[in-house]
Amino acid sequence: MIVMTTISVTSDVKDKLLKFASELQIKLGRRVDLNEALRLLMLERERRPNLLDEACSPVPRAEEAVRELQAERKLDERRLDRKTSVGHKRVD
Repeated sequence: MIVMTTISVTSDVKDKLLKFASELQIKLGRRVDLNEALRLLMLERERRPNLLDEACSPVPRAEEAVRELQAERKLDERRLDRKTSVGHKRVD
């Protein structure tokens, strides 16, 4: 015997769930109800529980990349200063 219940969600969550279910219907080529859409979302979460941890973990060599970006930014600022300084300003 299948027991069903009602859940309350905000309209934005409902809209996203309906969109997800419709995308599944297109992908699978058959009707998908909200129960199946929720089940697939939970299954995806169960299959990849470390996805959020991985997305939030520091990138290897991040400090090196930040230093390189800062150095390049300083070079860009120096170039801009040279181009816009009074001695080198172009007269139209």
